[in-house]
Amino acid sequence: MAGFAGGQLQAGVDGTPVDPAAEEVVSAFGVHQAGITTAQQRYATFVAADLTITDGALLRRLLADISATVALVTQGQEPPPSPMFPDGAITPTDFATGLGAARLTMTVGVGARVLELPGITREAPRRLRPLPAFAGDHLDPRWGGGDLLVQICADDAQVVSAAMRALRARLPGYAVIRWTHSGFLSAPTGGGTPRNMFGHKDGTSNPRPGSAELADIVWSLPDEPAWFAGGTYLVFRKIRMKTASWDLTTRDEQDAVIGRRRSDGAPLTGEQEFDQPDLEDTGAGGAPVIAEDAHIRRAHGFSMLRRSYNYDYGFLTAMAGGSPDPLEHPEDHPHAPGTEDHHHGGHGKLDVGLLFCAYGNDPDSQFVAAQHRLAEHDRLNTFIQHTGSAIFAILPGFRDGGYVGDTLV
Repeated sequence: MAGFAGGQLQAGVDGTPVDPAAEEVVSAFGVHQAGITTAQQRYATFVAADLTITDGALLRRLLADISATVALVTQGQEPPPSPMFPDGAITPTDFATGLGAARLTMTVGVGARVLELPGITREAPRRLRPLPAFAGDHLDPRWGGGDLLVQICADDAQVVSAAMRALRARLPGYAVIRWTHSGFLSAPTGGGTPRNMFGHKDGTSNPRPGSAELADIVWSLPDEPAWFAGGTYLVFRKIRMKTASWDLTTRDEQDAVIGRRRSDGAPLTGEQEFDQPDLEDTGAGGAPVIAEDAHIRRAHGFSMLRRSYNYDYGFLTAMAGGSPDPLEHPEDHPHAPGTEDHHHGGHGKLDVGLLFCAYGNDPDSQFVAAQHRLAEHDRLNTFIQHTGSAIFAILPGFRDGGYVGDTLV
């Protein structure tokens, strides 16, 4: 999992907490779509759909309809009427009435199959291709792939849900929902870097907002088709975290697995969270302080914008007759000396973890290269499972009066 301990989970540009009741509005218009370098909101839902349309003209109509919806609901206004609703039916349901926009963003991407529709004459983005298989993957096909992605983020979970409802009303006749995933994050009181499900700070090594480094690693490269200027790629991975096993692991071992201290986020070779790890530093006996298989050592040197969310689905999958654990074996974990025989309370069926999102302009040299290295020899792999996977080309931004994808079709 590329950069597990490095994903940006900041609630504000400078790390300060964001008031979820704020009325702040994020413009839907611009060279780039909102929701990529936007300061990360507290809640997110990812919606992937498979198209049922058969040509580019219908794709244009769908994207224009979605864009009209995005332009209104991100401003805190009601979505446009849906032609699918019968006379007398009211599209807005008052579900979000009285709520602010809460920095709502809706970010649209497409899968490779979309570029093959009849009537699409533009060259496909050069780096939009299926992700390779990675050692240790246990992917569930129900939790990956898709022709169309909409990432919905806001500081109010009800605003996210209402936006999802507005989006769903645009899809009949054009697409069917393939999967959805929902996540959350919270900034500590007084600001600072939020923590992931393993209790470690998650948001330390991302490029700084507004920096040249961020622009260089995110936005499309010069050799891409001209219509894709201002776009990017999103790699999405659903990563289940074995929190029961992690919780029974000593703190020192947890820190060694990551290469950072759980307490303050500092690398094991440093004093402060944002100190650069010293990968050459050795301890007693000449062993490296940051172990060869520590996560931050294995992930070191791969730049991408990580915009991930925690998720907690509890036992929903298990209670529906499935299992979040594709390996279907009992959890193996240590017990304190003298622990009596006991059952494990079903914790092997618990589905919690990370909705890992990596934005970048060259997935092969960014996420793919990093994930191959991590899959090969990362101690963190003992505690995680990659169970969902997808890649999308995130379309360029659009102007007021245009629509997302208007340079494509």
